[in-house]
Order: sequence, then structure tokens, then C-alpha cells
Amino acid sequence: MIGSSLLQIAEKVRSGSVSVAELTAYYQQRIQQHNPTLNAFIHVKESPESPLAEATPPSPLHGIPMAHKDLFCTRDMITSCGSAMLKSYVSPYDATVVSRLQEQGAVCLGKTNMDEFAMGSSNENSYFGAVANPWNHEHVPGGSSGGSAAAVAARLVPYATATDTGGSIRQPAAFCGITGIKPSYGRVSRYGMVAFASSLDQAGVLAPSAEDCALVLQAMMGHDPQDSTSINESVPSVTEKLDHSVRGMKVGVVREWIEQLQDAEIKAATEESLRQLVDLGAELVDVSLPHAHLAVSAYYILAPAECSSNLSRFDGVRFGHQSDQAEDLQALYANSRSEGFGQEVKRRILTGTWALSAGYYDAYYVKAQRIRRLIAEDFKKAFSHIDVLACPVSPEVAFAKGAKSDPVSMYQSDVFTIPASLAGLPCLSMPIGFSQGLPVGLQLIGRYLDEASILKLAHQYQQVTEWHQCIPEGYDD
Repeated sequence: MIGSSLLQIAEKVRSGSVSVAELTAYYQQRIQQHNPTLNAFIHVKESPESPLAEATPPSPLHGIPMAHKDLFCTRDMITSCGSAMLKSYVSPYDATVVSRLQEQGAVCLGKTNMDEFAMGSSNENSYFGAVANPWNHEHVPGGSSGGSAAAVAARLVPYATATDTGGSIRQPAAFCGITGIKPSYGRVSRYGMVAFASSLDQAGVLAPSAEDCALVLQAMMGHDPQDSTSINESVPSVTEKLDHSVRGMKVGVVREWIEQLQDAEIKAATEESLRQLVDLGAELVDVSLPHAHLAVSAYYILAPAECSSNLSRFDGVRFGHQSDQAEDLQALYANSRSEGFGQEVKRRILTGTWALSAGYYDAYYVKAQRIRRLIAEDFKKAFSHIDVLACPVSPEVAFAKGAKSDPVSMYQSDVFTIPASLAGLPCLSMPIGFSQGLPVGLQLIGRYLDEASILKLAHQYQQVTEWHQCIPEGYDD
């Protein structure tokens, strides 16, 4: 391995012991070797562009290869969203996340696989095929950012961008044994990010460690006038406090969530990680989120409703797949969408359209919005006397491919991640152990716009543990 952290890789580039060309060739070779098995990349650049001139002050990301989840529009490169609908779409512009990382000298090696239009929890819903988990190729990597998570876990790239709507960064991070952060809603620009559910989608980072995530997130954050949901706040440093002590920090624990865990090894790993936080000086405080059990039901009304609106633009006329089996305009719409969208996307479009229709809007959509408000108030009350909330990421480790053919059972895998998404809070997943030979993650949730606290707590935990340094067998060469 060239380096185990972004700072180590950056130091080698800065000192000249490794050139940008050598570094790029190294990761290209790893992608060529391992991607046929993992299917983590949809598109790979044969000749990545040289990084822009060194940023001032010097950026630790300069010259370091990375990958984008394939829903970030990237100039002159296919942006497919894992869908047949956009399999040939070449974006004429860069998403803000893409351009900001380019300004820091990042070298994009390609676009990673994903559940179609970010709809899924297993990365089995991609037009380009399922992604394999590097820890066990017969198991899923999580979704929808499974391609990015698998690529980082197998060290095909040092880091990758990702998005999270209801858990699509945190769950893949947990399933693949890496660190992932979803910042507060509005903290990172959504401009150029193909929308699923506009009030929930947020861009973030997947990387081996919290320190790596902080370095990348620092470059991504900031107000963007091209995004009406972007927060117009000064950008704080999420890196300068990483080495500060967590002594005295109050960490909330939702005991009923831990008691719900049926897997004894996940439960033991979760409890051990909490003990480790106490050893670091943190204080555990029991908290309650009385409406959190309603989150999954509310989410699967709200997210599909927004999905049905956002995806209505894909009609076979303006851009995207166009059916050649249409006798009139109505048939063109119907056939283009039938051929271009996969089953899960169709299911959510129909659910959302139904929830927004006359006679059901008040009964379902409005009530789901009220539940969302109650959940946000629960978090606000909890954070009145704690600094960070710690809880499980998933009730299970990465499940086998094809194990969840029932959509409802798939949706329930997001039971611990959806509540914070509905509240727009920053969340992080970090590796804390193994169960059945597969990684286990712990979720840290922070106050709105307080990414620094969850990154600091995770970084301090990772200074005294080695779970984030574990690499799947066969990928540690």
C-alpha cells in the first residue's frame, strides 16, 4: 500500500517520493485488477486529467486519485445514475462538488456503481449489475452508495464521494468496514447532483478514517448560490479540532435501539465501542426518541412523493432514454419510462404518485410531514443536554445477495438511519468490529451544522482502535 491515510499519501506526493502519475497508475492498476469481481465502477477514465495547479494554501487532496458516485454530473463524462434511462447521458457541466474537489487538485479516476437513482439499500438495483462486498463477494455492500463504499474498502481509491437520503452513506460504510459522513442538510451543494428526494438528499464522503473524511468534507462544504437549499453560513474548520480531547463530552445513547439488536456480536461490539468512548473521557447519557419508530413509515411516503416529482422530467423527449416503439406522444412517455426505469424506481414513483393524489394527500403525505416534525423535535430535545448521539447503524451486517426479495424487509434495514435524515442532522458511521466475519458500524449523530463534534469523537476513537485499518483479504497487497 502506498499509504494508509490521505495525509500519508499527500506527504509522499509533496515530498516527491511518489509522483501524481505514479500514484494514478497504481490505483488504475488496482481498479483493473479488482473491478471485474467487485463491479464497483461503472465508468473508468482511461486517461485521467492532470490535477489543476496546486491550491493556495497547499491542499492535502492535490494529486490524489478519487472517484465520484455516478449521480454527480461530470463534464464530458457519462452520468448514468445506475439507470438505463441515462446510460448514454454525457453532462455538459460539473456538479459543484466535482468542481470544488477539482479546484483542490483531486484526480477523478471514474464513476462508481449505485442503486438506480439512489433507490435501494443493497446496490442490487443497478442497471449495470450488483456490486460485491469486498469482505464476502456473495454479500451486498449496502446502498445506494455501494460502489463507492466497495471501492474504498478494497482500496481501489483513497476516497470517494457519495450521497445519503435515508442512510445511503452510513449503511454502506458500516457494511464495508469504512468511515462515511453525511453532513447537515444544506451544508454541501446539491447543484449538479441528480435528485431523488430533494428535501433529504445530501452529498458526503466515504473514506477509511474520520480524519480522511474531514479533509475531503472541508473542501466540499460551503454556500453555493446555484443551490437554493444551500446554507449561507461561514464554513467552519472540521479538521482543526480533531486532536482535541473528548473528555467531558456528553454522548447520548438510545438504549431501546441497542436492545432491539438480535445479533449478539453486533450488540457486543456496540456496547464495547460505547465503553471505549467512556475510557476516552466521554459521559454516556440515556436519551429517548419517542417518535423514531414512525420514521420508516413516514420516509417511505415522503421520499417516493419527491421522487415521483423529480423523475417526471425523464419523459423520453428532453433527455434520457427514448423508446423507438411509440405511435404517439402518450405511448412515447409510457414506453420510454417503462424501458428506462427499473422495478424499484417504478415502485417508488407509483407509491409517491399515489400519496400525492387527490384523496390521499392529506391522509398520508401531510401526516408524514407532521411525523417528520415530531422526530425533529425529539432530536432537538435530546440535544438540549447531550453533544453527540451514538447508536447502531444497522440491525444486521451485510446480508447475502438476493436475501431480501421483499421490499418491506429491505426498507426496514434503514430503521436506525432514517430518523436523523428526516431531521437533516449530520451523521457518521465508523467501523467498530465484526460479526460473522463481516464489519459492524456505529452511528454518531450531531447537532445541526455540528459536523466537527462527530468527526472529533470518531477520530479520537480511531486513535485507540484499529478497526478502520482493517482491509479485506485479497485486497491488502
